[in-house]
Amino acid sequence: MVTHSRFDSFPVMSSSPVECGRRLPHRHRYKTFSSRLQYQLVLSAARKLQESGFYWSSMGGKEASSLLNAEPAGTFLVRDSSDHRHFFTLSVKTVTGTKNLRIQCDACSFYLQTDPCDAQKVPHFDCVLKLIHHYMPTTTTTTYLCPRQPQCRQLLSRRRRTYFIYSGGEKVPLELLRPLTCSMSTLQHLCRKTVNGHLDMSTKRDQLPQTLQEFLEEYDAPI
Repeated sequence: MVTHSRFDSFPVMSSSPVECGRRLPHRHRYKTFSSRLQYQLVLSAARKLQESGFYWSSMGGKEASSLLNAEPAGTFLVRDSSDHRHFFTLSVKTVTGTKNLRIQCDACSFYLQTDPCDAQKVPHFDCVLKLIHHYMPTTTTTTYLCPRQPQCRQLLSRRRRTYFIYSGGEKVPLELLRPLTCSMSTLQHLCRKTVNGHLDMSTKRDQLPQTLQEFLEEYDAPI
């Protein structure tokens, strides 16, 4: 296994001056990466998290719990993991108190090990923001024609499956309802998140000016 532990001197392979100037948060610079691909993955995740407004960087677990205790269940934030084997932690207020979930990272993806007995079905993502959005509640609505009355349209709603946290013998529903922000987002960024949340718009990105397409691709999550 190829490992690296000092990353300010680790070259980032990119033709973009902006990409070359990026650096990992201080706590991650002394962690071990399994490959260059994993380093690039974490670097990209850190950049997007810094733009998200709910990344609390080097905050510890006790401080995160103190902040979330005053918030309603379903409030969450992302911070750096204090465990040297992991990069990020998802802290979420549940009905039984604050839970801290380590965001697992393999060579090319992020995932939450919510159920140790169901490891084969854990979804993997190339972005921490996409992972979080997956666990947020959404309802999809489908319109279909009634076979008996073709002129009658009916709506069918489907909810995403419920995930649970297994911690200390507890089985607690994982609900990510709203992030606890630590910084104010710009109007441009708020508009970008809104565009990312509309699939109809996303399919028409190739019709937009190139600079606008690049701006949307730099942060491709709706949260």
